This record gives sequence, C-alpha cells and structure tokens, in this order.
Amino acid sequence: MACVIRKGHFSVMAGVLVCLLMRCVSTAQVFKLDSTKGLQPHDVTVEAVAYHGHKAVRVLPAAAAEAELVAPKNGEGGGIVVLPGTAFHSGTIELDVAGRTRAGALPDPRGFIGVAFRVAPEPSKYECIYIRPTNGRADDQVRRNHSTQYISMPEYEWSRLRKESPGQYESYVDLVPGEWTKIKIEVSGVKARLFVNDSTQPVLIVNDLKHGDSEGAVALWIGLGTEGYFANLRLSK
Repeated sequence: MACVIRKGHFSVMAGVLVCLLMRCVSTAQVFKLDSTKGLQPHDVTVEAVAYHGHKAVRVLPAAAAEAELVAPKNGEGGGIVVLPGTAFHSGTIELDVAGRTRAGALPDPRGFIGVAFRVAPEPSKYECIYIRPTNGRADDQVRRNHSTQYISMPEYEWSRLRKESPGQYESYVDLVPGEWTKIKIEVSGVKARLFVNDSTQPVLIVNDLKHGDSEGAVALWIGLGTEGYFANLRLSK
C-alpha cells in the first residue's frame, strides 16, 4: 500500500511539473518575421525578404534617402514596426538584427537598428535600445564608445542624454555593418540590460528607464538613414 501511495504521489508531482512547464512555455511569444502579416509600420516600409541565409523582414525609412532630413518627426528619424498582440512589461526580448546605411544616405547615419519596447498606444512614445553597427570597428575610439544606445522617446533622444549624462546611456561593443547580430534585452521594472552575440555579461546597463515601470507593445526600430533586417524574435517573461 505504501508503495502505491508513493507511486501515486510521484504521478501527481509529475503532473504538476508538466503543468508548470507548460505555463512557462505559454508565456513565450515567437515571431519568425518571415512575412509582414499583422505588422504595423509607422514612418517606415516593411517587406519580407531573404537576407544572408535568413528569412527576414527588411525595414526602411518611408522617406526617400535625399528627403529624410527635410522634415523628420524627431532627430532619430526612421520609425518603428509594432508587433501585433504584444503587451510587454518585464521579461526578455531576443532577436537577430542586421543594420547598414541605406543607399543614398548622408555620411552621418550609422546603420542604427534595435528594439522599441513598452510602446504606448500613441506610438511616438516608447523605450528603445539600439546599436550603431558602423561604429563598432571605427578607427576613432570616441565613435566606438557610441556603439550602443538607450533612448526614451519622445523626451530623451540620444543628443539630450549624451549632453546631460555623457557616457551613461551608450557603450562600446564589437559590431560589423550588415552582418547578423544577436541581441538580447532583459527588462525588469525600471532597469534594462543589453547583451550582444551571446555575451554572458551585459554590454549596456540602464538603471532608470525614463518612462518608469510601464507596459506597452514591442516594435522593431530603425533610425535615420538605415536599411534594417530583423529575424527570429522571441519574447519571454
């Protein structure tokens, strides 16, 4: 009898474990980004493509290259592509990105590419972490130090953060323009950490997300003069 009880107890515990594992799996959202179905572009164009061995979506500024600086909505330029059905507060965002300067762009753009999160219903308001691929191996050390960046739109563009808190919201990481780069962003409350290419240590730490402990959608993000590619996005809590 005791043996039967132990077996029954084991079966119950196994069932509980399976349920817990299923709940963990159910908290993840996966976007292969191999089509544009459901994607919501704002100030950009998006199309499904194949790029360097991946099915992906390509994102470009909606304005022509020669017209991007005429009347940009903000100094970052570019725009976002909101992912449907996302309500992100705290958790992990992982994806593959490849950014380079678009054809015809002026010399200043750096292939800015990243992720916007906690995007408000008014999509001009969001938190964002991105990389500048052309800075990663620049000969100028100061440019290298600006390889990653946190911004909080619309109030805190990179220029304001750099002026008010030099070096606090950007950092160096090795990058190659146009090549696939793995990025992972861990968000908890008012803190965020960026990991690049399977690094075990964060390359950028933000301890004071400017919009506070908020919630909102997740979006693909590109900046001024960028041709961006995105694939294999995963959200987990």
